[in-house]
Amino acid sequence: DNLKAMAMPAFVLGNAISAVMMRHTRAAMLGVLGSDYVRTARAKGVSPLRLVLRHALPNAAIPIITLGALEFGQLLSGAVLTEQIFSVPGFGKLMVDAVFNRDFATVQGVVICTAATYVGLNLAADVLAAVVNPKLRRA
Repeated sequence: DNLKAMAMPAFVLGNAISAVMMRHTRAAMLGVLGSDYVRTARAKGVSPLRLVLRHALPNAAIPIITLGALEFGQLLSGAVLTEQIFSVPGFGKLMVDAVFNRDFATVQGVVICTAATYVGLNLAADVLAAVVNPKLRRA
């Protein structure tokens, strides 16, 4: 029953973000696949799958990982409206109810938790980008 109740709100929240992520992923992959080192690897006879997975994807993944962490803020702001529309209890509904009830301690707690999560996800994105692309570890 929980999955049925969450299907439509998840679709609404994920639809716009997935479109942005797909557009940026395509642009990053096209930019990397047109670079000199990919052309050289292709000339050496590297298989297309290995070319994409080993050479192109790690370099194209850096902006995608960063964008994914930054989109979390948009996801949270959209969750407030989506939770109100679908009557789903969550962080957004807690925030709106606390604002209407003038419960400032709850509002501050939600804002601090949200900000800490956002900062933590951006830190995790930076670490993951360094794991994916070894060039960033040396910098």
